[in-house]
Amino acid sequence: MGTNPMNFRATVPSAAVSDAELVAACLAGERAAFAQIVERYQRLLCSLAYAATGSVSESEDIAQETFIVAWGKLGELREPDKLRPWLCSILRFKIGHVHRRRGRDAIFGAEPVDSAGELAGTETSAADRTMQEEEQTILRHALAQLPETYREPLVLYYRENRSVEHVAAALDLSEDAVKQRLARGRKLLQEQVLALVENALARTTPGKAFTLGVLAALPAFLPVPAKAAGIGGALVAQGGAMAKTTAWAAWLASASGVASAVMQLRLGLDQARTSRERRAVVKSTIVVFFGTLAYLGVLWGLREVAVRQPEWRVPLAVVAQVLIVALIAVWPWMLLRLMRYFRRLRSEERRLNPDAFSEARDQVGSSAGVLRSRASLFGVPLLHVRFSSPDEGEGPVVGWIAAGDRAYGLLFAWGGVAVAPICVGGFAAGFVSIGAVSVGVIGLGTFAVGLLAIGGIAVGLMAFAGLSALGWFTAQSNGFGIARVAAEAPVALAQYTNDATARALLHDPRAQQNQMIFLIVITLAVLIPMTVYAGEVRRRLGGRRQRPDSSAD
Repeated sequence: MGTNPMNFRATVPSAAVSDAELVAACLAGERAAFAQIVERYQRLLCSLAYAATGSVSESEDIAQETFIVAWGKLGELREPDKLRPWLCSILRFKIGHVHRRRGRDAIFGAEPVDSAGELAGTETSAADRTMQEEEQTILRHALAQLPETYREPLVLYYRENRSVEHVAAALDLSEDAVKQRLARGRKLLQEQVLALVENALARTTPGKAFTLGVLAALPAFLPVPAKAAGIGGALVAQGGAMAKTTAWAAWLASASGVASAVMQLRLGLDQARTSRERRAVVKSTIVVFFGTLAYLGVLWGLREVAVRQPEWRVPLAVVAQVLIVALIAVWPWMLLRLMRYFRRLRSEERRLNPDAFSEARDQVGSSAGVLRSRASLFGVPLLHVRFSSPDEGEGPVVGWIAAGDRAYGLLFAWGGVAVAPICVGGFAAGFVSIGAVSVGVIGLGTFAVGLLAIGGIAVGLMAFAGLSALGWFTAQSNGFGIARVAAEAPVALAQYTNDATARALLHDPRAQQNQMIFLIVITLAVLIPMTVYAGEVRRRLGGRRQRPDSSAD
């Protein structure tokens, strides 16, 4: 009994599913079925393309284009059980187009097998992936001298785990014919380079990330393959626009975080009641602002040196990440210590200069200084806002919606330190967090940490940044970009860096539009609460005629 294509995600071993069943599942809209097709034939197509071009990166690009075209034309395949020869025919058409464009045999002058570096299909160290320049030259010329009749079986043989049976099936030849061509091919290769060819071809076998790259390039909204026309061109066209959108997203998120932190300190001038308090506010604002600029300047300097001196890029990238992690760890402690200083200062000034706090609005717990709604839910006020500078002993504001120096909200919080599902602050922690330093499932700000992190500096599962992005899976940045799988950046460290696979993994056809909408939401999320809060502080506590106080001396 065949596999039900509409329930293809059931646990069926890949080898137990026929090509016809996979095609039927794809036509029913199952992308997981197409993933199995890619995994089943990626080695064959990449090997045939490499035998024709002599370039690992170009052969994988051609194979990816072949799969994308196949996805769009699966509905035209009349004999699904002949999927393999159909894929090969598309591949050979692509190869022929490349040869016509070049006007010569593409393998001459092509890149060496290991020049792809991070494009290696298996996870190996940088040292294992590096070949000596002399060996690369020998390999390139040795393969170029072989006729295609012998080159294809030889490449397939070493990429198909030395299986004559697999090579025969792939080329529609008898096993005896394959053995004869292999024997003749080996004789044509010089004995001293044979071991080099075997090892190099084995190391460049496409792996799981190649499959992910193909699937990432498929249009996300496509229900069935028959409608998948023109995918390849669209993906290329979106690459440059997506990089620009990412840069705007990173710098806007960063600017929003800086604005939030600086405004929080600026509000202190309206909250201040003595000269000593005002001097402390100005001093702290200057230190934070210029300290942040100096810190970012150091990171930018490391980036510039790494770009100009590539041999130093790894140690400089490590130094940059150490500085970033250190600041993210220290920032909450610094901010809380600064707030504690201002609370202590307010209590001291209240004792030393009682006349400066004589008005009703300046009393602890006054209605002008604190707004707490009578309505509550589960014992928590719906709205709790502190407008005045707190004294020693005063705790944080807590509410479903909370705002103040330290704000803990069950829905939303805004303040110097803000903790809530949705929060904005100098330090923000929650589900969606926006701030100078933000930590959340979605983190946005000058320093952003999250599963999805967007900011001037970003650390996360997927990280997008203006200056430095450190991602577990992917990273994109205008400075440092470090990830396990794919990275795009002037200084990039990953398995796939600044190549077609990295672009396929990083660029979602829907992302540009969604990201622009997200940017507007981010900006409003910062500016609206900040503007409303600042206006209320000015209305409730500002405009006061300064009185002389003992701290003015």
